[in-house]
Amino acid sequence: MHCRAATSSADRLYATIGGRGDAMTSFSNMTVRRFDFGFIRTLIIAVAAIQLLSPPALARIEPFPPDFRVETIATNGAKIYVRVGGKGPSVVLLHGFGDTGDMWAPVAAALARNHTVIVPDLRGMGLSSHPETGYDKKTQGDDIARVMDALKITKADLVTHDIGNMVGYAFAAQFPARVNRWVIIDAPLPGIGPWDQILLSPALWHFNFRGPDVERLVSRRERIYLDRFWNELSANPKAIDEATRRHYAQLYARPGAMHSAFNQFAAFNQDAIDNKAFAAKCKLTIPFLALGADHSFATQMADIMRLVATDVTGGIITDSGHWVMEEQPQQTTAAIVKFIDKN
Repeated sequence: MHCRAATSSADRLYATIGGRGDAMTSFSNMTVRRFDFGFIRTLIIAVAAIQLLSPPALARIEPFPPDFRVETIATNGAKIYVRVGGKGPSVVLLHGFGDTGDMWAPVAAALARNHTVIVPDLRGMGLSSHPETGYDKKTQGDDIARVMDALKITKADLVTHDIGNMVGYAFAAQFPARVNRWVIIDAPLPGIGPWDQILLSPALWHFNFRGPDVERLVSRRERIYLDRFWNELSANPKAIDEATRRHYAQLYARPGAMHSAFNQFAAFNQDAIDNKAFAAKCKLTIPFLALGADHSFATQMADIMRLVATDVTGGIITDSGHWVMEEQPQQTTAAIVKFIDKN
């Protein structure tokens, strides 16, 4: 976990007092000195005590269970950061943009009681490497196959969100015998169903927001850029707390991270071509739970998946926008676990 070094409250307070400059009047200087050993010292002690009682800066980012291990697995031109834990039938959890595999910690903890849980960071995201190419979802589907090969896992359930849906579909379409069942959450598939109409939505301008000048605009402003997604695509922006925002903003500020993220979107045209070819061959026959947030894709998720699969159950995450694991983690986790365990 990458955290910005915290400055102590005492350091911040002394910097404020000492940073007023020569413009301070003699009276102000005398006032500060008069209270140095009284008010100021008391205030510092009080603030320090509050800090000791406060939760850590990243309290809302739940840790994975302690028995989870981390591996870095080489695929076709990338090194994929993977969390692995639990015991039993395998489940692969795939994240999307604005998150990393860290989003799945509550689900991983719940599933690991009866399952082996595999949580990669997608190519170019989180703590995985940032190759220049390979952001089409067909290549990334192969990344997932190679991760499973390295872990000696033949077959797994899938749980996916956002761009993870697109990677999951490319994986399942190329390797249908390797997927048992799938929970797919709140994002469409390029080239499938109403994709062309979805592209017309003003809310999705970011699909074509990329290039060298765009990267210069976003550089050192990653938090501002990500706040737009969390604020506008959620039902309740306050549900995505400051600790969560800070955590992911720091990860997306890593060298090469935003360049890779933009490449994920740049590949959508190729993904649409690939998905149409996959769909033309055959429909997937595995059981699906297609979950849409009621303030986002809602029942449209099941409608889209019925175009590429034969066994689709729809479901709704209520009182949520797109960021279901941040806005409704308990409800989303319960729906996932119930479907995976039932089947």
